Amino acid sequence: MGLKDTIKMMESNDYKERFRAEYWQVRIRFEKLESMIKKWENRELDFIPTCPKSIYCLQINMMQDYINLLEARAELENIKL
Repeated sequence: MGLKDTIKMMESNDYKERFRAEYWQVRIRFEKLESMIKKWENRELDFIPTCPKSIYCLQINMMQDYINLLEARAELENIKL
């Protein structure tokens, strides 16, 4: 799934569908950032990042916390992700 695949979900009148879209958007961005950080650590990036790695690592940790929160909420609200 890509970000463009979540557009219809975001436009839904059903809050559960919009919730799924939000979850998948964060997951997709998380996975892309995680991939970038791994490439950086392996010296495989094809560009020079403008921020220090510590900023990206802080961001990915916060994103992981948010994903965990969304997963907990989905379970409580009986939303299948």
